[in-house]
Amino acid sequence: MKKVELLAPAKDKKTAIAAINSGCDAIYIGAQNFGARKRVPNSLEDIREIVDYAHKFYVKVHVTVNTILTDDELVEAQKLIQKLYDIGVDAIIVQDMGIFKLAVEGKLPPIVLHASTQCDNRTLEKVKFFNDIGVSRIILARELSLRQIKEICEHSKAEVETFIHGALCVSYSGQCYMSYYIGGRSANRGECAQACRKKYTLVDEKGSIIAKDKYLLSMQDFNASAHLKELIDAGVKSFKIEGRLKDENYVKNVVAYYRQEIDKLAQKTSSGRVFLDFEPDVKKSFNRGFTDYFLPLTCPSDTLSRKGRGKNYYNFDTPKSIGEKLGKITHVGKDYFELDADVSKQDGLYFNGHGCLVNKVDGNKIYPNKMDGIRVGLEVYRNFDSKFEKQLENSKIKRQIGVKFQYSNGGLKAVDEDLNFVEVTVPEGEVPKNPEKMRETFINQLKKTGESDFYADSIELCGELPFMSVSTVNELRRNILDELMRERLKNYKREIQQPLKYAKFPLEKLDYRANVHNKEAKCFYENCGCRVCEMSAESGTLPTELMRTKHCLKFAFKMCKSPKKLFLIDEMGQHYPLEFDCKHCEMIISAPDKS
Repeated sequence: MKKVELLAPAKDKKTAIAAINSGCDAIYIGAQNFGARKRVPNSLEDIREIVDYAHKFYVKVHVTVNTILTDDELVEAQKLIQKLYDIGVDAIIVQDMGIFKLAVEGKLPPIVLHASTQCDNRTLEKVKFFNDIGVSRIILARELSLRQIKEICEHSKAEVETFIHGALCVSYSGQCYMSYYIGGRSANRGECAQACRKKYTLVDEKGSIIAKDKYLLSMQDFNASAHLKELIDAGVKSFKIEGRLKDENYVKNVVAYYRQEIDKLAQKTSSGRVFLDFEPDVKKSFNRGFTDYFLPLTCPSDTLSRKGRGKNYYNFDTPKSIGEKLGKITHVGKDYFELDADVSKQDGLYFNGHGCLVNKVDGNKIYPNKMDGIRVGLEVYRNFDSKFEKQLENSKIKRQIGVKFQYSNGGLKAVDEDLNFVEVTVPEGEVPKNPEKMRETFINQLKKTGESDFYADSIELCGELPFMSVSTVNELRRNILDELMRERLKNYKREIQQPLKYAKFPLEKLDYRANVHNKEAKCFYENCGCRVCEMSAESGTLPTELMRTKHCLKFAFKMCKSPKKLFLIDEMGQHYPLEFDCKHCEMIISAPDKS
């Protein structure tokens, strides 16, 4: 079986520990600055503690340094990267080409570099470029199909990472300027205001309304669990769960779910067994409905991963969590409705754009806190499962490393699942009056690894044991496991980034969409044979293309062959012209004409 990595998000130390205990092989987290989720910074001290805990299980820690940087910030980022390397971080995730230039010039420590999905990694040519300069890993765009991912993996010397679960940006990552254009909050600077989750009205050039006050840019959430085997066979090295803003319960549930699914198909890259006390179910955690997006797409002219036009990847009714489907309302009373489902008090329910909390349940009768929008035949979803959330909150989930104990010739040896081993001398003592009882006591006490980081996988005894008290055996167990953990950490091998070099960029010139925000990034592209005609939008260049997306409103409303010009109108009345690249099945949201 191939080895693949399950990569989990963490917004803070507590969530990181939960992700590790739930079975991830690596986590990604933001530092105090320069991460694409500005709202969730973490101190170096917290990251150091996370690294120390993660490395016990040979779990890697990746830190996001994936915003575009000013000249001054680049200097600060260089210092931060050095500090991250010094505390043991395994890799950094990078968008700004100025950081890659520092690496080429040998001004960074040999920390592994991953090209962020914010680098707009959606073509084989772009992937080959990052291969040529020497990055260790490339994180692909979420819009790619299995066919495209397989082709990229076949031609990539670098590791390939893909998303498998979580929220979807409607725009190609790194190519969205909507939030910045509207309110000055740049997605490329970690401040996205999520303009894609707002209401819009779709009209034609005559002002005729096609859709009014709908969430026309809001995607459902990604769920690639049905395609894991295909992705593994394609050559993907790392499976990424989106969600650095998600809470601890979400991370526990989703990571545990994918740990179980991947274990059926591949080996993990880390160590340890997860002991769960709940049954993971991703339908019970925050989700906007699930889609496999464009994975089954077969060629660029195919629009969607669905048969015909029956399966949507968007939800125009709400950008909020829908949750799991429960069934249809069968009867409506004065202050209750009936539903054939297991519902509990304090559950949150969703139906047709409305929501309610459950105040009381009496058999199939459900008494909500409000009756707005409730009618017979309505499909009901549960977006907050109070019992399940409480179970997650109280979960005693733990992760432990398997160890084999071997006793012979007065010595006790402990070998972990990665073949690290230590040996200690067993204290000499009298011959026990009851050798069998001594053996039984010795085995039972070795098994009691309790809250340590190990569990006893097997115990082999060869030869007679001296008499030892229970406390002596317990101390022996504690000492040998402490020694084994020190040996594990000593033998932990952190990967080293090979030197980077300049290589020919696949384009001859670039505009603001290259997100060049500092002099070093501009110089990097020029050293790669590419002329930068415009600096970033955030530098003052007026973006004309605010968003480019595989999501197409013409397709969604069955207007592919219509010659009508279409516009989006936001809640402030601003009109945004829509353009359509039908050859590549892409929609472009353009900046309003200011003339």
